[in-house]
Amino acid sequence: MMSDTADLNRFTRAAPFWLSLLMVPLIVIGGTVGGWTVLLVPLYGFGLFSVLDRLLGLNSENADPQTEEADLFWYRAVTLIWAPVQFLTLFWVIWYTTHTDTLGLLEVIILFYGVGAMTGAIGIVYAHELMHQKNREERWLGDILLSMALYCHFRSEHLLVHHVAVGTPKDAVTARYNESFPHFFWRVLRDCPRSAWNAEVAKLKRKDMPATDPRNPFWRYAALQGGMLLLALILGGLPGLLLFLYQAFVAVWMLELTNYVEHYGLTRKYLGNGRFEHVKPHHSWNAAHTATNWLLINLQRHSDHHTKPDRRFPLLQTYGNGEAPQLPFGYPAMTIMAMIPPLWRRKMNPRVRNWRKMYYPEITDWAPYKTGRHEGLAG
Repeated sequence: MMSDTADLNRFTRAAPFWLSLLMVPLIVIGGTVGGWTVLLVPLYGFGLFSVLDRLLGLNSENADPQTEEADLFWYRAVTLIWAPVQFLTLFWVIWYTTHTDTLGLLEVIILFYGVGAMTGAIGIVYAHELMHQKNREERWLGDILLSMALYCHFRSEHLLVHHVAVGTPKDAVTARYNESFPHFFWRVLRDCPRSAWNAEVAKLKRKDMPATDPRNPFWRYAALQGGMLLLALILGGLPGLLLFLYQAFVAVWMLELTNYVEHYGLTRKYLGNGRFEHVKPHHSWNAAHTATNWLLINLQRHSDHHTKPDRRFPLLQTYGNGEAPQLPFGYPAMTIMAMIPPLWRRKMNPRVRNWRKMYYPEITDWAPYKTGRHEGLAG
């Protein structure tokens, strides 16, 4: 009886992090009913959770980082089942949409925007959690999720480049002060695949292996992504392939909106001779908004993630004002704001300037940090 009670308590504590699964029936309803119901996923992810963040406020409680792995079963379970759930949902909706006349063109566009929100805001976030783990099976699930957004290189870029170079000119994913999201987005699309490839090639070279070695994960990435494209073509013909590409673009858009928010304007202090200070909690924006942290499995506790990259999501710690800069809203509201550059700058630039005064009062010339150049380091 004691064991059953303990298991129930563990499940109850983890249950809010399973709210992402509600996107699946919302997509099914949108696809089969049509009309205004194709808006259900955007309304759920952006609308409802912004309202819930307002109502529920902030959650500053921190779990014990030494919690046993067995006590995290129900938290981990949702990330483990998500790949097959997303796979079935994505390819069912591609097949169904291309074999029915229920939906008009505009309805299809809106519906697959919601599908991209699922594969991006949920799928890639779960992939991010999985690819940080030492367990090979979890990393494979992460690759499969990324392949559904045609963004497998993200694993290499994130692990080998971003976590090493965050807050420096070498990290394309750190949004520069005053940089608009559209500029950031196209810069990341241009630079990150190349930096990811170069990082993997350099890793192989250190082991005296050529870039063509089968252990280069880019061959696995290509096979997975090619398989996804082929399946979309088989199930839905050319329209199915186009729908797959569209939702993948939306998914990447969602990911990079999040990346833009997470480090906007924050830089590590330059120490000279090509060196920067170690990564600290104040080099990421922190957000303790309760509801969105449920939906995004504590991704908003990003300051702690960069301090302890392999820490599982239920154990991530949140930080107060004196330890890390705080976002005014949760990610759904912040990402909407990011798509309106004048509004974004008006809200966030004063926060960046205050951050500079708080953490680096000794730096009087921020021009190198703005241009991304320090003693010849290219930005």
